[in-house]
Amino acid sequence: MTLRTIETLGDLAGTVVLLRCDLNVPLDGDRITDDGRVRASVPTIRKLRAAGASVVAMSHLGRPEGAPDPKYSLAPVAKRLDELLGEPVAFAPTTPTSGVTLLENLRFDPRETSKDASERGAFATELAALGDVFVSDGFGVVHRKQASVYELAKALPSAAGLLIAAELDVLDRLTARPEKPYTVVLGGSKVSDKLGVIDALLPKVDRLLIGGGMLFTFLAAQGHRIGKSLLEDSQFDTVKRYVAEAEDRGVELVLPTDIVMASGFSADAQHVVARADALEGTDFGADGIGLDIGPETAANFASHIRSSRTVFWNGPMGVFEFPAFAEGTRAVAQALSDVDGLGVVGGGDSAAAVRALGFADDRFGHISTGGGASLEFLEGKTLPGLEVLGWQ
Repeated sequence: MTLRTIETLGDLAGTVVLLRCDLNVPLDGDRITDDGRVRASVPTIRKLRAAGASVVAMSHLGRPEGAPDPKYSLAPVAKRLDELLGEPVAFAPTTPTSGVTLLENLRFDPRETSKDASERGAFATELAALGDVFVSDGFGVVHRKQASVYELAKALPSAAGLLIAAELDVLDRLTARPEKPYTVVLGGSKVSDKLGVIDALLPKVDRLLIGGGMLFTFLAAQGHRIGKSLLEDSQFDTVKRYVAEAEDRGVELVLPTDIVMASGFSADAQHVVARADALEGTDFGADGIGLDIGPETAANFASHIRSSRTVFWNGPMGVFEFPAFAEGTRAVAQALSDVDGLGVVGGGDSAAAVRALGFADDRFGHISTGGGASLEFLEGKTLPGLEVLGWQ
């Protein structure tokens, strides 16, 4: 079976389309600090409106524990959506209006995420009564069996929106038909978060670059002392296996040669660049903590990235939220924006990082909104929110 798209729903003029978006944006009070997911929902809404449909958009935001909580209200999202669409967005009315409506946070109802399929089904039935057809366009939640993702797609004629179709096209290129050379750049804090994606992609890539907090587990497994840097000593055997497998497969596994070591975990911490094999040789000694890849490593990573035709990047290279420790992440982002081919920012913290560092979305081949869903797809897992739309 193939993915059902909006075109399979027929003439939508005069219909009410229920649209599951992923509008789970970061908030500072009622201020959206990264509106990428809101902007990503706009093309599908506009397509549906151009087809003559009214749209009832829905999403979750945060983890409100199944009860209304003002700090998780989607009201700021409704305001931003109104600005982006250039037409009024009715927020949480008891009866959806013609035009565009945004419902309040779905997770204010505990049935949305219930482990009981009958409870989820009952909630989906109530949602289905608000419209005629269903379009799923929240890629970030398709790995979850939730009422508005899975059961609602069964309750009404359903199809995937433009965002899901675009995400799948990119992920298919990364897994089934990558142009070579193919480089994967992994960062973030933990090796354990990336086990599945490393297992799945190692046989397919030419280079694997390791940065972020996870790099210290690789260094420690090789016998290097790492001070108070992040460490998962339970993963030593795993990372040794990856190093050996990469060598057997002819994959270039690239580890940092220098690290920015700091006196502590703070924005104003003292810091120096140290060789990767002498991290405790600074004035901080064994109390030092690694917070970014060093300039030599950043330049080396950038060179590998620019010489590739396909690049997938997931996870910052350091604590980019602190300006002093953002340069490694900045160097990777800059190189990725220069790729002559497909350069993919793998969602989550990576997407937040490139925007926080001032890079426009259109500098990259694709910025995923998927986060965990993207990683599970790359791992080869079955995603229920796609399966229910015909994807296999």
